[in-house]
Amino acid sequence: MNCIIIDDEATARAIISQLCISIPRLNILEEFPNAIQAIKYLNQNDVDLIFLDIHMPDFTGFDFIQTLKNPPRIILTTSDTNFAIEAFEYDCIVDYLVKPIALPRFEKAIQKAETINSDTVKSKEPADAVETASGNDLYINIDRRLIKLDIPSIYLIEAKGDYINVKTEDKNYTVHSTLKKIEEKLPDSLFLKVHRSYIINIKKIIDIEDNSVLIKKDVIPVSRSNRPELMKRLNLL
Repeated sequence: MNCIIIDDEATARAIISQLCISIPRLNILEEFPNAIQAIKYLNQNDVDLIFLDIHMPDFTGFDFIQTLKNPPRIILTTSDTNFAIEAFEYDCIVDYLVKPIALPRFEKAIQKAETINSDTVKSKEPADAVETASGNDLYINIDRRLIKLDIPSIYLIEAKGDYINVKTEDKNYTVHSTLKKIEEKLPDSLFLKVHRSYIINIKKIIDIEDNSVLIKKDVIPVSRSNRPELMKRLNLL
């Protein structure tokens, strides 16, 4: 993947660069001490992944993201743990690394960024990516093939830019579609949109704490506006 690093601290840029060197499939194109220089570069060049600091003079990492019309995948690199929930509001952010960054944690973030391309199959046909459900079945269009999914086996649907990642008990699928479109196909008795980027199977919830739910090994944020409906759906004592 072609990457750039944006961080106002030279030492931090050097550390991230060294971490990238340890992963041969990463190719660092440029490093920038501020977001303004990076914006000028991105106006003329395409990248696959950005390592982005949050706290920078005059222009924060979130300010930078909001200037991008079609942002690539972004991994936040910061010494501040207070913005993790806000980071979930951006579809382009794939992970949140807290400095100092250990190599195993860095590798995990890269693997997560790569899942958009590698651990699932992408459809190139957005028009009919999600087909009408029939009974307990949902059909998704993958490379002009209709693949049948057992609806109760779906435990999480996550928005990823122009794609959705459908996670089932057996396999994950990345489909060129929207949360809104698949939400219309799913039964309300099982599924609930708890965040603008997530739909969950409420029967698969393991734990609920504050503004998040645990499903399998995924911790999913729950927006304030959607929390009342979630609590209403649960069978509480």
